[in-house]
Amino acid sequence: MSRISDAVRYEGGISRRLFLAYSAALASLPQLAERAQAAEKNVTFSSDPFASGIASGDPDSTSVVLWTRLIQDPFDAYGGMSTEPIPVQWEVAHDEQFSRIAASGVATATPQLGHSVHAVAQGLEPDRWYFYRFRAGDAQSPVGRCRTLPHADSLPEKLRFASTSCQHFEQGLYTAYEQMQKDDLDLVFHLGDYIYEGPGRDNLVRKHFGKEIVSLGDYRIRFAQYRTDPLLRQMHAACPWFVTWDDHEFDNNYAGEISEQLNEDPVAFLQRRANSYQAYYENMPLRPRSLPKGPDMRLYRKGSFGRLAEFLILDTRQYRTDQPNNDKRSPINDAALNPQATLLGRKQRQWLQSSLLTSQAAWNVLAQQVMMGMVGVGREGDTPLYSMDQWPGYSHERIQLANFLAERRIPNPVVLTGDIHSNWANELRVDDRNPDTPLVATEFVATSLSSGGNGRARPDYVDLLQATHPFVKLHNNERGYIRCTVTPQSWTSDYVAVEDVLAPGGNIVTRASFVVEAGRPQLNKA
Repeated sequence: MSRISDAVRYEGGISRRLFLAYSAALASLPQLAERAQAAEKNVTFSSDPFASGIASGDPDSTSVVLWTRLIQDPFDAYGGMSTEPIPVQWEVAHDEQFSRIAASGVATATPQLGHSVHAVAQGLEPDRWYFYRFRAGDAQSPVGRCRTLPHADSLPEKLRFASTSCQHFEQGLYTAYEQMQKDDLDLVFHLGDYIYEGPGRDNLVRKHFGKEIVSLGDYRIRFAQYRTDPLLRQMHAACPWFVTWDDHEFDNNYAGEISEQLNEDPVAFLQRRANSYQAYYENMPLRPRSLPKGPDMRLYRKGSFGRLAEFLILDTRQYRTDQPNNDKRSPINDAALNPQATLLGRKQRQWLQSSLLTSQAAWNVLAQQVMMGMVGVGREGDTPLYSMDQWPGYSHERIQLANFLAERRIPNPVVLTGDIHSNWANELRVDDRNPDTPLVATEFVATSLSSGGNGRARPDYVDLLQATHPFVKLHNNERGYIRCTVTPQSWTSDYVAVEDVLAPGGNIVTRASFVVEAGRPQLNKA
């Protein structure tokens, strides 16, 4: 069943009929107006209201978002909070003792947004580390570290960051974050599946609270439960994060306004999407401009680490057309090569291409969700079968994008990917099925942080893959993340693996490292 025409019609908005059908849900989203004068100032708390932690994110050269969410009961739809707005003081300092304040202000935590705070600390110096904290009523938060990005005209000597995704709470512990904090990183990129929407299941490492999540309260509780993990909270407090979603922040393998269950009521589906998007905003260090409008939320954006790296953070879920062939593994056929099929949507694709054309960076990075390498896993006779949820299911757009990188000579394109619960290192050609097409980019696919439980290194499997997919240079399905070190001359990716995520203290190793030299997209083992 194909629904491409419906998905295209709804891109960038919804029909008036559907808008009216759930206008009540839209009305629950407030405008971001300061309401400190009406807020309850002399509030006291029966327990620590900063139990979900603090975070920073979306930095630029003079500002950074500071996030927290006041909560007293993680298993209550309203966080155990009153219906009153609460003023929250925030401070940014040059030192951990807060003797030299760089910026401060008061934000209002409103019940309409789950008593979350998205304060934008402005007027900061470029390329500087700072400390920050919050105060609400009689409570004070832990201290976090944040930083600004270098000035747009500067060329930094080095950048260190981590790329991760897929942290299923039930299936594994967050041991990787313990090592990530020791790495002393500048940034973290989380590429989706921050939470999972399924019901609680027995006999796993931990158990989700409740049934499959649908309501706004359900999604809030799920985020709050994930934030009970101390290693996750500590890593959020250690440095700024850039985040984007994949599917499980809402519903598995959804495509735009189309459910994985094709017979689901479209109005109920979009109401649920509005709930999930609002909860995502409430629980992430995003700028106020990302405030959702019902079931629509603009998440694609950029971050510039001076002229060293331009990060283009993509959304491959909200604007995509339906997966071809009912999302079953299939050959790259006419449905996958349909010019109307899209992962990005017209507006995001135009924004991406425009951003790449105007970039002054040495490295141009697409931080996104699903694998771009055209890997056929499984066969039907002599014909390889591909995942229709990944870029091969949208092969026309993927080949056109790779052609754009080649023809416009975009400097040093690098693709960061999550989703697939396994590590890959891929050399990307215009068409990976044809080795005679130009080599244009490299792709580093980060395995899941915990989803899937323990995996295996399987070094022998790469040899089997390379017989039919010579562009694949690494594959394993252990848990972990990728640690990247970027200079003007080279990019190094270390594949950090946790050998056991089912018990505390799992051994951590660097399983492989690859280097890319500027101007040469080949992958070289370090």
